[in-house]
Amino acid sequence: MEYRIERDSMGEVKVPADKLWGAQTQRSFENFQIGTEKIPAELVTVFAYLKKAAALVNKELGAVDGDRADAIAAACDDVLAGKLDGNFPLAVWMTGSGTQFNMNMNEVIAHRAMQLLQEQGKDVNVHPNDHVNHSQSSNDIFPTSLHVASLLLIKNQLFPAMDTLYHALHAKAEEYADIVKIGRTHLQDATPLTLGQEFSGWARMIERNKEMLERGIDFLRDLAMGGTAVGTGINCPAGYDVKFAETLSQLTGEAFHTAPNKFHALTSKDELVVVHGMLKALACDLMKIANDVRWLASGPRCGIGEITIPENEPGSSIMPSKVNPTQCEAMTMVAVQVMGNDATVGIAASQGNFELNVFMPVIAYNMVQSIRILSDVMDSFCRHCVVGIQPNLKKIDYNLHQSLILVTGLVPLVGYDKACTIAKTAAKEGLTLRESAIASGLVTGEQFDAAMDPAKLAGVKA
Repeated sequence: MEYRIERDSMGEVKVPADKLWGAQTQRSFENFQIGTEKIPAELVTVFAYLKKAAALVNKELGAVDGDRADAIAAACDDVLAGKLDGNFPLAVWMTGSGTQFNMNMNEVIAHRAMQLLQEQGKDVNVHPNDHVNHSQSSNDIFPTSLHVASLLLIKNQLFPAMDTLYHALHAKAEEYADIVKIGRTHLQDATPLTLGQEFSGWARMIERNKEMLERGIDFLRDLAMGGTAVGTGINCPAGYDVKFAETLSQLTGEAFHTAPNKFHALTSKDELVVVHGMLKALACDLMKIANDVRWLASGPRCGIGEITIPENEPGSSIMPSKVNPTQCEAMTMVAVQVMGNDATVGIAASQGNFELNVFMPVIAYNMVQSIRILSDVMDSFCRHCVVGIQPNLKKIDYNLHQSLILVTGLVPLVGYDKACTIAKTAAKEGLTLRESAIASGLVTGEQFDAAMDPAKLAGVKA
């Protein structure tokens, strides 16, 4: 491999000749060979927006000259277009402020900016610290990136996936509105409901989670940028923070504001804890939906079997014809991963010592992963499972009329205790509820039939 020599305040470092990064990136790359987890690509994208916004504001305020600022902005556009992929190799497990990743971005953008200026016949040096990082610190840009990345990913990836799943579940709720089935509480028989009502509960879970997240992400619109090293804004021009938020809003199409207290914005990650907690709430509901579906589809002959789900792949390497609820299993695994990520985010956020939280790369990794896998699994579950769900009408009807809990419909006529006696007699003597009720002498056949209509018990209007 061919190398070139790069220099920083600590001396000379050999850097691969085909890479645009500099000495600080190389030092981090060599010193943190830990795990396989890399800074997410989504953070690279967001940093490119932040660096571009910073360059434009620095130019407007006269902090960086026009040629350099324009070249920096153009280099950021190259990052956004994917032209510089392969230049961001750093591990999550680095300094907790994310300083080396910030410098990775600074060095790559500076190097590319100089190339662009040279193409224009301009021999101008662009320094990663003095120009690309002007008016910034790792301590304010990394917290800013956490807010911006989380908000953009939730709006652009998670919400569309939630909408798709909601509409699919809602369509099933309407389609199956008249299919009366037995209800279950405590995994035991309960009073009837319709299959559509059951689906409607799942649909509302997704809808409600989106409503909560729409409120939650507003907490992410306040940005730490302009606080620089410790929140005082040292080496930052007056008015920079407000103009930065305005410029970033224009670049992203989302409304961002400067945080009213930069000391809070640098050291506290409470807003991210709140939003990830909402992601965990979504994960909890997805776990419930997936488990309900696989319980209801269990069998096909020796389980509940009230619905069928698509058969997507063979389920066993030894048992012929076996098919498993694999999409449900994938979604439950994603759910527990997000629950674990929530613990990580919460513990990491508690470590804001004095003026800075130094657990930010791991917060970034877990936030991005949670949003990404939740989005992906909802799309997959919807496409490969929900749209193909069908009712097993024969099994639904059988289970409905075998349940002794239908006796609840007699309570208004005979009272709780006598209804209980009718059900227990039916169970003990192998009678139907109708036979047991008539034999008790408490109701006539006509009274029983009127009170025990399953559709009526499920609240279905005639």
